[in-house]
Amino acid sequence: MNSRAPLPPTIQASEWAAWLTLGFTQSQRGTQLARCDHQGPLYVQKPFYPEGPDCAHAYLLHPPGGLVSGDHLQIAVNVEQNAHALLTTPGAGRAYRARPDRTLQHQHITLNVHEDATLEWLPQETLLYPNARARLDTDIHLNDGAHFIGWDITCLGLPASEQPFHSGELSQRLQIIENGRVALREHLHLSDSNHLALNGKLGFRDHSVNAIMIAGPFNEPLETDAMKQLQHLCSEFSGLAGVTQVDRYIVTRALANRAEPVKKLFTQCWAPVRQAICNRSVCEPRIWAT
Repeated sequence: MNSRAPLPPTIQASEWAAWLTLGFTQSQRGTQLARCDHQGPLYVQKPFYPEGPDCAHAYLLHPPGGLVSGDHLQIAVNVEQNAHALLTTPGAGRAYRARPDRTLQHQHITLNVHEDATLEWLPQETLLYPNARARLDTDIHLNDGAHFIGWDITCLGLPASEQPFHSGELSQRLQIIENGRVALREHLHLSDSNHLALNGKLGFRDHSVNAIMIAGPFNEPLETDAMKQLQHLCSEFSGLAGVTQVDRYIVTRALANRAEPVKKLFTQCWAPVRQAICNRSVCEPRIWAT
């Protein structure tokens, strides 16, 4: 027996697939956006070069602003040998309330970083509306000499509107694969049957914002001064935060009740790891100031 309630006559089940494939290459003129193919409302306009020609900043645009039931967004980024790209988004992503049929809302991001290339993946936060049913997958493939700095900030529910994430489902996976071998994997699953994870001492402790920042790989341990700076930033954070070295990666985690303090913390933590990886000072994307 099918226990799901049928859709009202005015609501039709639908699937909206959109995809974006980007390719960055290194040439005599610096890092260039050599490929930009897309289907549906998912694209970038042009790269910016606030740091000079060797680092391209690109903004991912998704005009609908979020995922509804049946949506499947696929983003693939290829950073070729010796290239350096920084990607962000102009605003928060969203997974809206699911339809009564509970059709999945799926986003799959694949980031390929080739030999001696660098990718900085710094999207704005993702908002999970109450009763969303979302699957968010991020796979990072690194070749020899490749480096990655990235974060993921997930906001559960709409606490400012007194709409907590008391019902809904989230499957979230982030993994780094080095030359075909899984080097680091994070997996979170929330559903109506295990929402105690949101308020338990071993869970989110009633925090609605869960975030992780990953940087590496480092062939040698991060310099003591840089690690002390990260630890100090985490100790001064208004929520809960901590930094650890997991194999060859620096992993910073944070729990809070608002996204803005987490973004500020991660931007501050970005400075020492970027200096260590890229020998560059932080250059915040211009879109963050608008």
